[in-house]
Amino acid sequence: MDGAVIHAEALSKQYSLAGGPIRGATLRDALASGVRAAARRAAAPLAGGDAAARREDTTIWALRDLSFDIGPGEVVGIIGRNGAGKSTLLKILSRITEPTSGRARVKGRVGSLLEVGTGFHPELSGRENIYLSGSILGMRRSEIDSRFDAIVDFSEIGRFLDTPVKRYSSGMTVRLGFAVAAHLEPEIMLVDEVLAVGDLAFQKKCLGKMDDVARAGRTILFVSHNMAVIQALCERGIFIDGGRLHTDAKIKEAVGAYLRTLESAAAQDLGARTDRRGWRQISLERVQISGPGGSPVLATGAPARFAFHTTGSRPSMSCRFTILNQLGHPIAECSTLSPSAEDVVDPDLGHCLVCEIDELPLVPGRYRVDVDLRTAGVQQDAIEMAAVFDVEQGTLHGRPVSAERGAGDVAIRHRWILPG
Repeated sequence: MDGAVIHAEALSKQYSLAGGPIRGATLRDALASGVRAAARRAAAPLAGGDAAARREDTTIWALRDLSFDIGPGEVVGIIGRNGAGKSTLLKILSRITEPTSGRARVKGRVGSLLEVGTGFHPELSGRENIYLSGSILGMRRSEIDSRFDAIVDFSEIGRFLDTPVKRYSSGMTVRLGFAVAAHLEPEIMLVDEVLAVGDLAFQKKCLGKMDDVARAGRTILFVSHNMAVIQALCERGIFIDGGRLHTDAKIKEAVGAYLRTLESAAAQDLGARTDRRGWRQISLERVQISGPGGSPVLATGAPARFAFHTTGSRPSMSCRFTILNQLGHPIAECSTLSPSAEDVVDPDLGHCLVCEIDELPLVPGRYRVDVDLRTAGVQQDAIEMAAVFDVEQGTLHGRPVSAERGAGDVAIRHRWILPG
């Protein structure tokens, strides 16, 4: 496309699972791969039999033949399931890694916020890293000086400005990273899901700033699993599935294609799904959602039970699940990290966490459940659309709630006081 600021042509990126040499790797990667390959060759005769016959495919394609153009001032959402290649794409565009084949051309200064701490030197202070980041972007010291106070104010880390970044929490690092990326005025801004690390108030602040950046006519590529945010911020969506381009269209159409793919994945055996994040020392095996008496039918105002079966359990384990509507908008969240006096401990449950809802407040329709398992705060398993369920019409506190409704996804328990 004429005038494109980002041009990707047959972009592909291959990774080696066993450390074999891959075109596009750095010299350090190639040397390490050579050492590992020599060790495997030395060990092969000891294993007996034909090692070549038993050799499995040890490479994966994170991206495959991806082509698109992005014009100046476009705000584009990059969406896809876990492992689809979204973050790899942004790393290639940021020149953090090189493609295995194909090419990517980027015209203009690029500001990136891809991972916590990306682009920061841990031994340098926050102040020094601001100037380092600006220098990398090609800015003069006077330009950085003119924006310095705004960066510090936005990041809210003034007290720790002269502390080495290695002593920052992940939230502090994200605050500073986003402030630098947004205020040093790059022509192109690349933002990954890293904003999820910050608290809710700061996330809203960042989204407001990105909206300001977009209105100023700069190009934004934004990766997020929050479809409500994606649709509010972006005009266009690029849906990547299995490393390949699935849909490149207006954001509503791209999100619709993505959600349909997610629903198909939810029909698969949960244990066989690979589109998940976390260390997987403990994994989610199965989700059971039931109504009164174990019935598979859920209705507005009726009791509901959500059971999450896992491969193991630890005292520090936590479970959080989010209920989203058909458009991918979060409706409600339940978490063991928000305790209540009504919570109970049942030793007979085994490796299972159960959430009971006395009166389901959801209006009739189809919903999905995203699940996040952690131990001591460390993510073990996170999977989108781990389950799908339907809610039928019912009554909430005696008031009928039908499918013929107005706006909203939640029925509120209420009463009227009417004139006589």
